[in-house]
Amino acid sequence: MIDLLVTGGVVVPIDPQRSVHESGAVAIDGDKIVAVGPAAEIAAKFAARRTIDAAGKIVIPGLIDAHAHAGHGLIKTMGGGDSDAWHDACERAYTVGSTEAFWFAEARLAALERLRFGVTTGVSLLGGGDTILRTDDPAYAAAHCQGVLDVGTRSVVAVGATRPPFPRVYARWNGDAREDRAISFDDQFATCRSLIDEWHDKANGKIRIALITPTIREEHLRDHAPALIEEAIGHTHLLRGLSRDRGVLFTQDGHTTNSVAFAHRHGWLGPDMLLSHATDLTAAEIAICGETRSAVVHNPSAIAAIYGRCPAPELAAAGATVCLGSDATAPDRSGDMFRHMQQCMHYHRRHFRDATVMPPGRVLEMCTIEGAKALGLADRIGSLEPGKKADLTIVDLRRPHLYPANMPLHRLVYFANGNDVDTVIVDGVVALENGKPTLTDEGAILDAAQRETERMLDRLDLRPLLRTTDGFWGR
Repeated sequence: MIDLLVTGGVVVPIDPQRSVHESGAVAIDGDKIVAVGPAAEIAAKFAARRTIDAAGKIVIPGLIDAHAHAGHGLIKTMGGGDSDAWHDACERAYTVGSTEAFWFAEARLAALERLRFGVTTGVSLLGGGDTILRTDDPAYAAAHCQGVLDVGTRSVVAVGATRPPFPRVYARWNGDAREDRAISFDDQFATCRSLIDEWHDKANGKIRIALITPTIREEHLRDHAPALIEEAIGHTHLLRGLSRDRGVLFTQDGHTTNSVAFAHRHGWLGPDMLLSHATDLTAAEIAICGETRSAVVHNPSAIAAIYGRCPAPELAAAGATVCLGSDATAPDRSGDMFRHMQQCMHYHRRHFRDATVMPPGRVLEMCTIEGAKALGLADRIGSLEPGKKADLTIVDLRRPHLYPANMPLHRLVYFANGNDVDTVIVDGVVALENGKPTLTDEGAILDAAQRETERMLDRLDLRPLLRTTDGFWGR
């Protein structure tokens, strides 16, 4: 007797054979998949304590979002298109304006958004990139981790050092009382070690810690004093050494022309490295990614993708693992990976003037098995295969924009959106059913997010940013 049988839907395992079972089933016992195949064949082998009828639906692995930002969920569109104002709000919130309750509320909101969109695993940088990480104290990342667990999804939490100079001022709050503290690199390094000890691969593997340091780009080499660059290099060597010693993923945000070559010269690349954005890379850098087996997370909907192009097809051809990220939640993008799959296809087809580039099956792999490979988790998640974790997303195909009922794989990638997700199973537990979370109160999450945002706005006097600017209508 197994615990759960999902049967009757179109099952797309994303296995090496690229199997498709038109009327398939997935057998689950505990937190693991025990069998995948035709529904009649699986039913003959297993009796289950619970059966989910997936007729009229398509069953795929839980989606993986390989790059997003914790904290952004409570800031989103503030500034109304003024990037400088928005970035300033992020920096102030993440250093002096946020509390543990802020990070807990935001983590639950972001995890709920991901869950509702069928994303079972997500990478979350604890703040706005590499310059404003909330790593002055382990309490903030711990609050994030606990918030994710309350909703039931997986999180890879990236923590690390901010960009020099140090010390940097952070603040703690006790009610309305603010206590400023000068934080050094050593303080942030100690926070990272503490979080690895406390949280890495905990909660049955649902929480993992990654390390991050600032990407050093040409403008930094040009505009910053050599002493600051050397300090940043030294900090990166220390955190990269810690990542290798402890076996955790290492990532950097915002790679572009020549920054990959710079990282390679310093020995930071490797199969446990995740390079975000990676726009306008040189031919030599594309080859470096393949040779070092470094992974690249492509964020086709991000602002960086407007200013430069990530050569995702060329990177894949060179042997690099290329996965997909949302870069959410930010002023103009959500955590809906269906949106980013569709954006990815059109982005590269427009570049090459070729409608066959980046086929739909490829982008589906980018946010399932390729995402798992990039995170070093391909032995656990990313496909529906016996022995792997039971992470499934079930999409309702009985929708006007997905009908008539034929060519379900094409309908899934070209036309589906996150709101078509019906059921999500994480670690063998049904965390979303009929589009509603089962482990937590959605209304309570929304109310807490609103409450903590209001408090943050008042602490920092940011309410003037809540306006519709002239930029909304344009010229």
